[in-house]
Amino acid sequence: MAFVRSCLHMLWMLVTVIPWGIIMVVASVRVRGTALWWMAVRWLNWAVGGARIILGIRTRVIGWENLPTGDTAPAILLVKHQSTFETFLMPTLMPHPLAYVFKKELLYVPFFGWAMGRLDMIHIDRSQRASAFNKVVIQGKALLARGVWIIMFPEGTRTPRGQQGIYKSGGTRLAVETGAPVIPVAVTSAKCWPRKAFVKTPGVVDVSIGKPIPSVGRQPDELMREVQTWIEAEMRRLDPEAYPK
Repeated sequence: MAFVRSCLHMLWMLVTVIPWGIIMVVASVRVRGTALWWMAVRWLNWAVGGARIILGIRTRVIGWENLPTGDTAPAILLVKHQSTFETFLMPTLMPHPLAYVFKKELLYVPFFGWAMGRLDMIHIDRSQRASAFNKVVIQGKALLARGVWIIMFPEGTRTPRGQQGIYKSGGTRLAVETGAPVIPVAVTSAKCWPRKAFVKTPGVVDVSIGKPIPSVGRQPDELMREVQTWIEAEMRRLDPEAYPK
Protein backbone atom coordinates (compact mmCIF):
# COMPACT_ATOMS: atom_id res chain seq x y z
CA MET A 1 0.00 0.00 0.00
CA ALA A 2 2.84 2.42 0.82
CA PHE A 3 4.31 1.82 -2.63
CA VAL A 4 0.96 2.48 -4.34
CA ARG A 5 0.46 5.67 -2.31
CA SER A 6 3.97 6.82 -3.19
CA CYS A 7 3.26 6.25 -6.90
CA LEU A 8 0.04 8.23 -6.65
CA HIS A 9 1.74 11.12 -4.91
CA MET A 10 4.54 11.23 -7.49
CA LEU A 11 1.90 11.25 -10.23
CA TRP A 12 0.05 14.06 -8.41
CA MET A 13 3.19 16.18 -8.28
CA LEU A 14 4.00 15.56 -11.94
CA VAL A 15 0.56 16.41 -13.28
CA THR A 16 0.42 19.60 -11.20
CA VAL A 17 4.00 20.88 -11.56
CA ILE A 18 4.01 20.87 -15.37
CA PRO A 19 1.08 23.28 -15.91
CA TRP A 20 2.01 25.31 -12.84
CA GLY A 21 5.61 25.64 -13.97
CA ILE A 22 4.40 26.95 -17.32
CA ILE A 23 2.00 29.36 -15.61
CA MET A 24 4.83 30.66 -13.40
CA VAL A 25 7.14 31.29 -16.34
CA VAL A 26 4.44 33.09 -18.32
CA ALA A 27 3.21 35.07 -15.31
CA SER A 28 6.75 36.22 -14.51
CA VAL A 29 6.66 38.47 -17.56
CA ARG A 30 4.24 40.73 -15.68
CA VAL A 31 4.27 39.56 -12.06
CA ARG A 32 7.35 40.00 -9.86
CA GLY A 33 8.46 39.96 -6.25
CA THR A 34 6.27 38.66 -3.47
CA ALA A 35 3.20 38.17 -5.69
CA LEU A 36 5.12 35.66 -7.82
CA TRP A 37 6.47 33.99 -4.68
CA TRP A 38 3.01 33.34 -3.25
CA MET A 39 1.98 31.92 -6.62
CA ALA A 40 4.82 29.41 -6.28
CA VAL A 41 3.79 28.58 -2.71
CA ARG A 42 0.37 27.59 -3.99
CA TRP A 43 1.92 24.60 -5.79
CA LEU A 44 4.02 23.74 -2.75
CA ASN A 45 0.81 23.66 -0.71
CA TRP A 46 -0.57 21.20 -3.24
CA ALA A 47 2.53 19.00 -2.87
CA VAL A 48 2.37 19.08 0.94
CA GLY A 49 -1.41 18.69 0.94
CA GLY A 50 -1.03 15.72 -1.40
CA ALA A 51 1.46 14.18 1.01
CA ARG A 52 -1.08 14.59 3.82
CA ILE A 53 -4.03 13.15 1.92
CA ILE A 54 -2.32 10.52 -0.25
CA LEU A 55 0.67 9.51 1.87
CA GLY A 56 -0.77 10.17 5.32
CA ILE A 57 2.11 12.49 6.29
CA ARG A 58 1.02 15.10 8.81
CA THR A 59 3.06 17.94 10.27
CA ARG A 60 3.26 19.24 13.83
CA VAL A 61 4.95 22.61 14.41
CA ILE A 62 6.16 24.16 17.66
CA GLY A 63 8.00 27.42 18.26
CA TRP A 64 5.91 29.78 16.13
CA GLU A 65 6.49 32.47 18.77
CA ASN A 66 10.22 32.44 17.97
CA LEU A 67 9.78 33.86 14.48
CA PRO A 68 10.65 37.57 14.15
CA THR A 69 7.71 39.91 13.64
CA GLY A 70 7.49 42.88 11.29
CA ASP A 71 7.32 43.16 7.52
CA THR A 72 11.05 43.73 7.09
CA ALA A 73 12.39 41.91 10.15
CA PRO A 74 15.39 39.91 8.87
CA ALA A 75 16.05 36.24 9.53
CA ILE A 76 18.28 33.46 8.27
CA LEU A 77 16.74 30.02 8.72
CA LEU A 78 19.20 27.16 9.22
CA VAL A 79 17.28 23.92 8.84
CA LYS A 80 18.05 20.25 9.50
CA HIS A 81 18.05 18.46 6.14
CA GLN A 82 16.80 14.86 5.98
CA SER A 83 14.68 14.75 2.82
CA THR A 84 13.03 16.66 0.01
CA PHE A 85 9.94 17.13 2.16
CA GLU A 86 11.25 20.10 4.15
CA THR A 87 12.20 21.96 0.95
CA PHE A 88 8.50 21.83 0.01
CA LEU A 89 7.21 22.36 3.54
CA MET A 90 9.16 25.36 4.86
CA PRO A 91 7.75 27.96 2.40
CA THR A 92 4.21 26.85 3.26
CA LEU A 93 4.84 27.51 6.96
CA MET A 94 6.69 30.81 6.92
CA PRO A 95 4.96 34.23 6.94
CA HIS A 96 7.71 35.76 4.78
CA PRO A 97 8.92 34.88 1.29
CA LEU A 98 12.02 32.68 1.43
CA ALA A 99 15.13 32.74 -0.71
CA TYR A 100 16.88 29.39 -0.99
CA VAL A 101 20.62 29.26 -1.61
CA PHE A 102 21.09 26.42 -4.09
CA LYS A 103 23.39 25.13 -6.81
CA LYS A 104 22.65 26.58 -10.24
CA GLU A 105 22.25 23.13 -11.82
CA LEU A 106 18.74 22.94 -10.33
CA LEU A 107 17.67 25.70 -12.72
CA TYR A 108 17.83 23.20 -15.56
CA VAL A 109 15.26 20.82 -14.05
CA PRO A 110 12.24 21.02 -16.42
CA PHE A 111 9.26 23.05 -15.18
CA PHE A 112 10.27 23.05 -11.47
CA GLY A 113 13.71 24.56 -12.10
CA TRP A 114 12.38 26.94 -14.74
CA ALA A 115 9.87 28.31 -12.23
CA MET A 116 12.54 28.61 -9.52
CA GLY A 117 14.67 30.65 -11.89
CA ARG A 118 11.94 33.30 -12.01
CA LEU A 119 11.89 33.76 -8.24
CA ASP A 120 14.17 35.83 -5.99
CA MET A 121 16.51 32.99 -5.12
CA ILE A 122 20.29 32.81 -4.76
CA HIS A 123 21.76 30.26 -7.16
CA ILE A 124 25.49 29.74 -7.01
CA ASP A 125 28.31 28.04 -8.89
CA ARG A 126 29.94 25.80 -6.30
CA SER A 127 33.14 25.58 -8.34
CA GLN A 128 33.78 29.28 -7.68
CA ARG A 129 33.76 29.33 -3.90
CA ALA A 130 34.97 32.87 -3.16
CA SER A 131 32.89 34.64 -5.79
CA ALA A 132 29.92 32.41 -4.96
CA PHE A 133 29.92 33.54 -1.33
CA ASN A 134 30.34 37.19 -2.35
CA LYS A 135 27.24 36.77 -4.50
CA VAL A 136 25.36 35.26 -1.57
CA VAL A 137 26.25 38.24 0.65
CA ILE A 138 25.34 40.89 -1.96
CA GLN A 139 22.03 39.27 -2.88
CA GLY A 140 21.33 38.27 0.71
CA LYS A 141 21.62 41.84 2.00
CA ALA A 142 19.28 43.12 -0.73
CA LEU A 143 16.69 40.40 -0.10
CA LEU A 144 16.77 40.74 3.70
CA ALA A 145 16.22 44.50 3.38
CA ARG A 146 13.00 43.74 1.47
CA GLY A 147 11.70 41.35 4.12
CA VAL A 148 12.72 38.15 2.30
CA TRP A 149 14.18 35.54 4.66
CA ILE A 150 17.17 33.44 3.63
CA ILE A 151 16.94 29.68 4.13
CA MET A 152 19.91 27.33 4.09
CA PHE A 153 20.66 23.73 5.00
CA PRO A 154 23.97 23.88 6.90
CA GLU A 155 24.70 20.17 6.38
CA GLY A 156 24.67 20.85 2.65
CA THR A 157 23.01 17.57 1.72
CA ARG A 158 20.32 15.27 3.04
CA THR A 159 21.40 13.11 5.98
CA PRO A 160 19.84 9.74 6.90
CA ARG A 161 17.58 9.52 9.91
CA GLY A 162 19.55 9.37 13.13
CA GLN A 163 22.74 10.70 11.58
CA GLN A 164 24.50 14.03 11.67
CA GLY A 165 26.18 15.67 8.71
CA ILE A 166 29.03 18.15 8.73
CA TYR A 167 27.67 21.60 9.56
CA LYS A 168 29.22 24.19 7.25
CA SER A 169 29.49 27.82 8.34
CA GLY A 170 28.16 29.48 5.15
CA GLY A 171 24.85 30.37 6.80
CA THR A 172 26.44 31.87 9.87
CA ARG A 173 29.02 33.71 7.78
CA LEU A 174 26.13 35.32 5.92
CA ALA A 175 24.43 36.14 9.24
CA VAL A 176 27.55 37.82 10.60
CA GLU A 177 28.02 39.79 7.35
CA THR A 178 24.40 41.01 7.34
CA GLY A 179 23.71 41.24 11.07
CA ALA A 180 20.56 39.12 10.67
CA PRO A 181 19.61 36.74 13.49
CA VAL A 182 19.80 33.00 12.92
CA ILE A 183 16.73 30.81 13.43
CA PRO A 184 17.63 27.12 13.92
CA VAL A 185 14.99 24.63 12.82
CA ALA A 186 14.83 20.89 13.55
CA VAL A 187 12.76 18.67 11.23
CA THR A 188 12.11 14.92 11.56
CA SER A 189 11.07 14.40 7.94
CA ALA A 190 13.02 11.14 7.46
CA LYS A 191 10.57 9.35 9.75
CA CYS A 192 8.10 9.40 6.86
CA TRP A 193 10.05 10.53 3.78
CA PRO A 194 13.54 8.99 3.98
CA ARG A 195 16.55 10.35 2.12
CA LYS A 196 16.57 9.26 -1.55
CA ALA A 197 13.66 6.88 -0.94
CA PHE A 198 10.75 6.52 -3.34
CA VAL A 199 8.45 4.80 -0.85
CA LYS A 200 7.08 7.07 1.88
CA THR A 201 5.17 6.01 4.98
CA PRO A 202 2.37 7.64 7.01
CA GLY A 203 3.22 9.46 10.21
CA VAL A 204 3.94 12.82 11.80
CA VAL A 205 6.81 15.11 10.83
CA ASP A 206 7.76 17.38 13.72
CA VAL A 207 9.10 20.86 13.05
CA SER A 208 10.66 22.76 15.94
CA ILE A 209 11.54 26.44 15.45
CA GLY A 210 14.26 27.62 17.82
CA LYS A 211 14.73 31.02 19.39
CA PRO A 212 16.55 33.65 17.29
CA ILE A 213 20.30 33.69 17.88
CA PRO A 214 21.90 37.14 17.44
CA SER A 215 24.80 37.25 15.01
CA VAL A 216 26.25 40.70 15.76
CA GLY A 217 29.73 40.47 17.24
CA ARG A 218 29.90 36.69 16.77
CA GLN A 219 32.38 34.48 14.93
CA PRO A 220 30.81 32.31 12.20
CA ASP A 221 32.30 29.01 13.39
CA GLU A 222 31.36 29.63 17.00
CA LEU A 223 27.84 30.66 15.98
CA MET A 224 27.46 27.54 13.84
CA ARG A 225 28.52 25.34 16.77
CA GLU A 226 25.68 26.86 18.80
CA VAL A 227 23.23 26.23 15.95
CA GLN A 228 24.45 22.66 15.55
CA THR A 229 24.24 21.94 19.26
CA TRP A 230 20.63 23.17 19.44
CA ILE A 231 19.45 21.38 16.29
CA GLU A 232 21.03 18.04 17.14
CA ALA A 233 19.80 18.12 20.74
CA GLU A 234 16.31 18.97 19.51
CA MET A 235 16.42 16.15 16.94
CA ARG A 236 17.16 13.68 19.72
CA ARG A 237 14.28 15.05 21.76
CA LEU A 238 11.82 14.91 18.86
CA ASP A 239 12.90 11.54 17.47
CA PRO A 240 14.57 9.58 20.29
CA GLU A 241 14.07 6.22 18.53
CA ALA A 242 16.47 7.31 15.79
CA TYR A 243 19.31 8.06 18.21
CA PRO A 244 20.26 5.05 20.35
CA LYS A 245 21.86 6.03 23.63
